Amino acid sequence: MFDDIEADSQKINEECGVFGVFNHLDATTLTYFGLNALQHRGQEGCGIVASDGKTMRQKKGEGLVKTVFRTGDLEKINGIHAIGHVRYSTAGGGGIMNVQPFLFQSLSGPLGLCHNGNIVNATQLKETLEQQGSIFQTTSDTEILAHLIKRQKGTLMERLKASLLFLEGAFAFILLLENEMYAVLDQHGLRPLSIGILPNGSYVVASETCGLEAIDAQFFRDVQPGEIIHIDKKGLHSEYYACEQSHQMCMMEYIYFARPDSQIENINVYYARKACGRRLAKESPVDADIVIGVPDSGMSAAIGYSEESHLPFELGMLKNKSANRTFIEPIQSLREASVGLKLSAVRSVISGKRVVLIDDSIVRGTTIKQLVCLLKSAGAKEIHVRIAAPEIKFPCFYGVDFSTYEELISAHKNVAEVTNDIHADSLAFLSIPGLIEAVGRKPNAYCLACFNGLYPIPIHQPIIQANKEIK
Repeated sequence: MFDDIEADSQKINEECGVFGVFNHLDATTLTYFGLNALQHRGQEGCGIVASDGKTMRQKKGEGLVKTVFRTGDLEKINGIHAIGHVRYSTAGGGGIMNVQPFLFQSLSGPLGLCHNGNIVNATQLKETLEQQGSIFQTTSDTEILAHLIKRQKGTLMERLKASLLFLEGAFAFILLLENEMYAVLDQHGLRPLSIGILPNGSYVVASETCGLEAIDAQFFRDVQPGEIIHIDKKGLHSEYYACEQSHQMCMMEYIYFARPDSQIENINVYYARKACGRRLAKESPVDADIVIGVPDSGMSAAIGYSEESHLPFELGMLKNKSANRTFIEPIQSLREASVGLKLSAVRSVISGKRVVLIDDSIVRGTTIKQLVCLLKSAGAKEIHVRIAAPEIKFPCFYGVDFSTYEELISAHKNVAEVTNDIHADSLAFLSIPGLIEAVGRKPNAYCLACFNGLYPIPIHQPIIQANKEIK
């Protein structure tokens, strides 16, 4: 069913972070700090587009925020409005040309654009647009929106509404003009996007609330599914581009992507993960001596498992803080090499113990296999792996980096086979009902497609009048 889309998905999938500040004298600097707070969402590239009200300037590059922006860079692009982006790309989608935000120039004025998510009908849209004369400068699906906007008529709000109706997928966009900002969320609410207010009344938009807190902005509200937030000197305005909306936040935001101190749709990520650990202990108890978590995303669930099971929680592994996140390394060989550099076992804690090892998820099996071997080399007597999420059996086409069945270990191996493959003494996953109950929302309020195969957006969505001019 998905064979023809998988190859293309590897090129354009991304899990990124967006950030914007409107009407503040230090907007560029604040955006820099906001991007640092969102660094966990993307480590391959970053950028800022800023406006002083008349001129828009850009700085971007490959690498971490602290390495791309050097002394004096922020002053060169200083503005009262700014948007920023941290990028994670899959194989084939990297390179400086795809680093965002993009800055487009036209007779009607400049446009800054950044995006978190994935447009599942990007290939079809690009083919149609190219047939009508569009020339793309990047391989990113983000650029499609700019081409669509230029083909519409009316005010920018009208053109934006018309353009968004062509897009299928998960997306959170921020657009910047000289004196206007727009924040957009897809009609299914698959990606997080929040609004904050600074002490001086300036507005802030961020992928996660931890970005708001990093610059002392107070959380105001979330952008709603299908909503367009328009911010100008008169204030904040709201309109909807879609008649139908649903709340289907990606469950991986709670399980892995978001920082523990973030609030995703009024649910604290730390407490959600801790509750998953508690539920996991009820569902899959084991006779053991200690509980340890995989730093950092497995720690919250490990604390919950420890409290529920009454087994002591110990720091059995330490993390090298300078190492990147293993799951979002773009190439498999880099993932494997980085695991050994990233974590080390505390032999005095592990040796001779029956260990419950808690992690947030198993995707490819690369990390957990190496960690089991690492702990056994440190003298662990038994390793019982407990995963605070269900088995990931289905690819994601909405912006998370597992777009093929082949790379998902649980898609073609049962629990016993995975247990043997990772050299664990036992293995258990949290059930889907257990996950839903632990996080604390209604079953239909999440996207669970990677666990149950029920995709909220059809993967093959024919474009109406695909061979006719987009109007």
